[in-house]
Amino acid sequence: MSKSVKAILQGDAMIPVAGFKAAWKKHLGDFGDDVTAGEWEADWGQLQFRRLEVEKQGPEIESVPDLVASSGAEAELLAGLFVPISSKVMDAMPKLRIAGVSRAGVENVNVPEATKRGIAVFHVMGRNAHAVSDFAVGMMLAEARNIARAHHSIQTGEWRKTFSNSDMVPELTGRTVGLVGFGYIGSLVAKKLSGWDVRVLVYDPYVSADALAQHGAEAADLATIMAESDFVSVHARLSEETKGLIGREQFALMKPTAIFINTGRAGLVDQDALVETLREKRIAGAALDVFTTEPLPADSPYRELDNVTLTTHLAGTTSDALSNSPYLLLEDVAKLLKGGQPRFLYNPEVLQNPEFAAWLQSKQG
Repeated sequence: MSKSVKAILQGDAMIPVAGFKAAWKKHLGDFGDDVTAGEWEADWGQLQFRRLEVEKQGPEIESVPDLVASSGAEAELLAGLFVPISSKVMDAMPKLRIAGVSRAGVENVNVPEATKRGIAVFHVMGRNAHAVSDFAVGMMLAEARNIARAHHSIQTGEWRKTFSNSDMVPELTGRTVGLVGFGYIGSLVAKKLSGWDVRVLVYDPYVSADALAQHGAEAADLATIMAESDFVSVHARLSEETKGLIGREQFALMKPTAIFINTGRAGLVDQDALVETLREKRIAGAALDVFTTEPLPADSPYRELDNVTLTTHLAGTTSDALSNSPYLLLEDVAKLLKGGQPRFLYNPEVLQNPEFAAWLQSKQG
């Protein structure tokens, strides 16, 4: 086999294909220029609809992208952001050995099928970690200090200084912040809060107390987090284990002055329980960037509440996070192809697959 790698790069309205082509040239230029590139979905509105449907239902609901159908027979690598990588795509790309997405989530990849077929799946952890952690801290301040509500009052011809939480507006300094999940984003939130001299409690069964101590945080169970925190911020990954992790029982433990923040995944939270908690003013408020259905329906009960700050799932969207991610992805792929240890290989067990191992050896030789 040739050291050259034949590739398909698929951009979209969020990260145009030019970014992937530039990243290929920088990190994988040694593996040739046999690259077919194009946009998977260039319309912003359609992209948001399609990607959300794939996240909810999986990549198999999408048809094979046109570029894959026309040029996939010989391609060994497929990379993009939201392009669906389904079993149908794999059928159309019988020589596929590397599938990469420049995002943390792999909802648009049929990972079990890829692993079974000897296809390495790459993703990018932390590409928007600073963006999301910045946003989470901002949401704490926005909800606690009525920033968005005061802005809206001025824009609509008012000059309001009194809101539903006005008798309990806190300062952040000296408060207790509970973090549910302590991956890279959670750890950055803790770091960024350190300047406020807050107490940070963390619920994450997979992180040791020693590791937390290095970030100035303390381990706690979920009940303690909910009961003792002035701010609860959710950063866990969504899985069968964590689905509906926070519901009525957990909200019932919160202080009436506490604020709930979710910039993670809507599925981590029982939405009906949260609406009920806010409607009955059992906590001071919430700030939410993620929802079960997006865009938020016109009849959503969240639209009727005066103690919640709502944003349009944009916590991770910054120019830095988006433009850097193709480079992070293809740099890691290059690391594997050149005999190194990749950081972002999602299914490392594929390295034991005889067909994949033989292919990889041919590229490294």
